[in-house]
Amino acid sequence: MILNTGQRTDIPAFFPGWLANRIKEGFVCVRNPYNPMQVSRYVISPDIVDVIGFCTKNPAPFFPYLDMVKNFGQFWYVTITSYGKDIEPMVPDKRQIIESFKYLSDKVGVNAIGWRYDPIFVNEKYTADYHISAFEKMASMLEGYTKVVVISFIDLYEKVKRNFPEVRVVTNEEKHYIGREIIRIAGKHGMLVKPCGEGTFLEKYGADCKGCMTIADYERAIGKKIEAPKTKPSREECTCYLSGDIGAYDTCGHLCKYCYANNDVSMVALNRKNHDPDSPFIIGNYRPDDVVHDVAQKSWINGQMDIFDYLH
Repeated sequence: MILNTGQRTDIPAFFPGWLANRIKEGFVCVRNPYNPMQVSRYVISPDIVDVIGFCTKNPAPFFPYLDMVKNFGQFWYVTITSYGKDIEPMVPDKRQIIESFKYLSDKVGVNAIGWRYDPIFVNEKYTADYHISAFEKMASMLEGYTKVVVISFIDLYEKVKRNFPEVRVVTNEEKHYIGREIIRIAGKHGMLVKPCGEGTFLEKYGADCKGCMTIADYERAIGKKIEAPKTKPSREECTCYLSGDIGAYDTCGHLCKYCYANNDVSMVALNRKNHDPDSPFIIGNYRPDDVVHDVAQKSWINGQMDIFDYLH
């Protein structure tokens, strides 16, 4: 099965020791964000967990624990945008993250790491041409360290509009212009662009619009065929395989203005005060009224077939 760590918070950046403890103890508990009494308990073992999916803006805090995941399949996405502290107030210096990206790529392999340049929004400071110029500089620095870059244009969910009221929709003209140029630049630096939840309009420029975190991505990362059960997408336009997320909303300390995972920024500091690195839960601990469900888990790897045979 696949264990995801990054759809609700940034575990490598803010909870690395906790994840290391969960791996050491061999299990993790996750509250249902919509029904907190319901708790899912997952076993964390390389015999069962075929891949751990990581999404982070700062992988470096987890580097001391990389040996703990060496027996697991891994697939990493590292987000590096061109925004400043006005948008991403707590994200480290981008040059530092780029160096961390290179280090991680050397550790896990170029097929097990991708770059995310998203979400893209446009205003007077961060113009379309600004994005194109910044992307060119970053792509040249990351050349040879990844084969994939994900882009998306900002979605104006209610929580985004509340936390970032001045943001506007990116026009179709801007999307085509920025997308076309990024695809061209990425290709020059050996990267395939995978749009996230954007439909297929960038396909004609050379993008892969089949999803940004798919079973095929996991297979390339680990070099094995995965026979995963079908799941429903988290949203209609999403074709990614997202299951078994062990994070929690309203816990990410990057405090990016465009964040989809922090619904109430004022809750982030409070929730993080309730974090215990020794607890089975990322926030808090067991409660008297918890209903704990041990998730049925098994390996999805087809041991009879190598992915490289499958691809040919």
